[in-house]
Amino acid sequence: MFGPVTNIEDLRKRAKFRVPKMFYDYADSGSWTEGTYRRNSEAFDEIKIRQRVAVDIDNRSVKTQMVGRDVAMPVALAPVGITGMQSADGEIKAARAAEKFGIPFTLSTMSICSIEAVAAATTKPFWFQLYVQRDRGFTEGLIARAKAAGCDALVLTLDLQVLGQRHQDIRNGLTAPPKPTIKSILNLATKPMWCLEMLGAKNKTFGNIVGHAPGVTSMNSLSEWTHAQFDPGLNWESIEWIKSKWGGKLILKGINDVEDAKIAAKTGADAIVVSNHGGRQLDGAAASIEVLADIVDAVGDKIEVHMDSGIRSGQDVFKAIALGAKSTYIGRAFIYGLGAAGEKGVTQALDIIHNELDRTMGFAGEIDINNVGRHNLLQKGNSWVGMG
Repeated sequence: MFGPVTNIEDLRKRAKFRVPKMFYDYADSGSWTEGTYRRNSEAFDEIKIRQRVAVDIDNRSVKTQMVGRDVAMPVALAPVGITGMQSADGEIKAARAAEKFGIPFTLSTMSICSIEAVAAATTKPFWFQLYVQRDRGFTEGLIARAKAAGCDALVLTLDLQVLGQRHQDIRNGLTAPPKPTIKSILNLATKPMWCLEMLGAKNKTFGNIVGHAPGVTSMNSLSEWTHAQFDPGLNWESIEWIKSKWGGKLILKGINDVEDAKIAAKTGADAIVVSNHGGRQLDGAAASIEVLADIVDAVGDKIEVHMDSGIRSGQDVFKAIALGAKSTYIGRAFIYGLGAAGEKGVTQALDIIHNELDRTMGFAGEIDINNVGRHNLLQKGNSWVGMG
């Protein structure tokens, strides 16, 4: 039915065929009209790369560092909720693929596999993404669990004080595991391989929450708890408290404005992630790549700048690095691989992006990813082609 896998889009098609609709749609959709979700990718397409020739491009390297950690390429796996519903024990599979490849894996607070389960299944430190809850005792407990598991960076998400209006999730009646409604049963009947795989899954609900949050012992109590717990009172002063509890590398995710970036650079955090949550929060926001250069210019060398949202290829990674990002994160790109073929599919996604990044660097006449910059992009006046 499918030909060979040559790009991320091939993995997306396979994931859509294999994964139940509510979980595929959870990953591959945005909020409201999905305008920002679409714009994230469209803005990348408009940026053009300068092609250079007759340059010695032998011995190319895409190795670099993220917050002091050596990485095989400037890419980390972004935190994605309910990854374990794309493939059985999905967080463990993705973490193993990232570890073998030599890049960071970031575990979401809203993961199916718990912090402890991922730690037990891996041999190197991974990162943990934190959603701050109203229940500060529970939040403090999450931080302590991440420290005990050996996580070597905390990724604090700042752009989910309230949940974006995600129409697909509402229509699909998203739950994990899926509730046995007529609609969900009919869809699951068309996904026999996924169902068989899930029967053997060790982790089937939100492992970081159920059994850890006070009073949360079932799906019903979990639903009530999560709707009440995202903290709209989170502010810049909260970061100092989190730093004091964590004590390690801190990355602030969800910066999409120059003024916020300037404030973030003064918090003592190690890095920021320019991000609009993959178009899943504020619809109508700018694409991350559209604001990246201005944010890089605004913060200078005061803080390390990373970027996510919309990356589907190694060329997208190259463009983000050229505009000043130190590194990038992929979410949907690795989720497609996971849904398509489990751990093998995540590795395929990473191989594809690595190959595309390496070749693009060669065509641009560069041999070291750390030397890539704005000189590698076409400019029209003070803007890059298509961005002004």
